[in-house]
Amino acid sequence: MRLDKYLKVSRLIKRRTVANEACDGGRVMINDRVAKASAEVKQGDILTISFGNREVKVEVLDVQETVKKDEAKELFRYL
Repeated sequence: MRLDKYLKVSRLIKRRTVANEACDGGRVMINDRVAKASAEVKQGDILTISFGNREVKVEVLDVQETVKKDEAKELFRYL
């Protein structure tokens, strides 16, 4: 799955356009490498997202095309 879509589906970032801008700005990394919005996300990847002065690090547990709001938390685990 594309990185920007995963960020939106998992609700780590609310909108896909915002996820695209974060990726273009170099604020999202997959396994300690800066990633583009089109990068593939797979189970086991470590995502690091910079929100201003705060950094969020998560492990991808599952990749699904669609998921209910309540179940979105099950797609990743905070590190």
